[in-house]
Amino acid sequence: MKKFLFAAMFCAAATSAHAQNVLTIAAQSVPTAMDPHFHRANSNNALLRQVFDPMVDYDTSGRIVPRLAESWRIVDDRTWEFRLREGVRFHDGTPLHAEDVAFSFARLPLVPNSPGSFASAVRTVSGVTIVDERTLRISTSEPSPFLDGEMTSVMILSRRLHENATTADFNTGRAMIGTGAYRHVSYVNGDRLEVERNPNFWGAAAPWDRVQIRFVTSAGARVAALLSGDVDLIDGVPTQDVARLSADRRIEIFSTDANGTAYLFPDSTREQAPFITDHQGRPLDRNPLRDVRVRRALSMAINRQGIVDRLLAGQGRPAEQFAPPIVLGRAPDRAPIPNDVARARALLAEAGYPQGFRMTIHGPNGWFPGDAEVLQAIAQGFTRIGVVTTVEVLPTATVFSRATNRDFAMFMTTYASNIAAITLQQVVATRNTATRMGPFNRQHYSNPAMDRVLDEALRTMDRTRRDALTAEAMNIAMDDVAVIPVFYLKASWAGMRSRVRYDASPSWYTNALHATPAQ
Repeated sequence: MKKFLFAAMFCAAATSAHAQNVLTIAAQSVPTAMDPHFHRANSNNALLRQVFDPMVDYDTSGRIVPRLAESWRIVDDRTWEFRLREGVRFHDGTPLHAEDVAFSFARLPLVPNSPGSFASAVRTVSGVTIVDERTLRISTSEPSPFLDGEMTSVMILSRRLHENATTADFNTGRAMIGTGAYRHVSYVNGDRLEVERNPNFWGAAAPWDRVQIRFVTSAGARVAALLSGDVDLIDGVPTQDVARLSADRRIEIFSTDANGTAYLFPDSTREQAPFITDHQGRPLDRNPLRDVRVRRALSMAINRQGIVDRLLAGQGRPAEQFAPPIVLGRAPDRAPIPNDVARARALLAEAGYPQGFRMTIHGPNGWFPGDAEVLQAIAQGFTRIGVVTTVEVLPTATVFSRATNRDFAMFMTTYASNIAAITLQQVVATRNTATRMGPFNRQHYSNPAMDRVLDEALRTMDRTRRDALTAEAMNIAMDDVAVIPVFYLKASWAGMRSRVRYDASPSWYTNALHATPAQ
């Protein structure tokens, strides 16, 4: 009787939700905060785009399209002009003005305890001139060909509403007032976010009355929730379940090649690194990861094709550089990285480690499908060449904070961007807080030769010359094994065929902006 009553109550709730045009999503990644300027992470960026808007954004084909700005132009090499839409208001009725853009730029570097700052998005901005309430001119300290692309990451807040707002104010909902298609209803940390349609949205009316996004880190639990009808859409579809779910007539799979790379970041700069010992557990007299031959050996120890074929069931592609094929400016015709155990062992011996050593590598559990299993496969490859490796997986927020504190010898994560030069600038450019270079360079890698080429690429307005410079910088970084790229991600969502369609995002964004009711 209890089971019958529960089933009846659930069916009634589900029927009511559908009648009210409610979309329910199970998402694998838990956001680290609701402050749109706190953490430049996909999970945060995706969710907060429902409530807040940038001036421009990427669509799912990789084009930059208008959002709060209806138009923009390059005035000269160091000046961009943006024209805001007329009549845009924040959810409480406060009008949007050009001064709000200037305020948002100024706030980016001031958000405390950020594990990944947005400040680098405005690193070249030297001034903002308010021409009128809807027009602003952005001056830059050097030519900035990617400024419009950088603007896609900056959510615009209101000076009047958010001048004194803290990250805690966003988490409690007090400051969750944006210009977006949906208004904030509630947020429970680690559990769910609820939003509702903004009736005064500046664009086309959002198709859903209400949206509930539940954070479900367990892949099996997400699939079970979908199959039971408890949710309409899930992300992070387990790679081994894609074929099975595709064969289910109730389910539709929405997939795309992503703009992200799963990679390992070795500590190649410190004289001593944590989690590295000899085979008896004693600290080594030097950090073996400082030697490029060791880094190359570890890269060659990874069976990338095997990981993609067996662990990811073909849902990905082996990586040969730090930018997927869909990303602009990547190095052309770079050879695949061989899986060569004999050569890897020889390189270790040349570097003075013929017997190898011991190491622990770290990574997230629930950041992308199969992440923990991929890390185990990498460890097995390392062990095969004599680097006996253990794995420790942690919650994503813990991985990011500890990696920022330089707690690891090597960790695995991902980075996503539509522009190869931005990926290099964010992750492997020499870290410099003053110039806001390398904000995600958590291992403090530094290569002056690469920096010089990348710096020129970042200020070259000519596309052909810029792409050539970016490719050169990419080749320098990859030859030096600044990071160890493993595979390019493929993002998949699964939805109830009768309920929802999803415009799969290469940025692997999960939110209601990409979802429409099934016709």
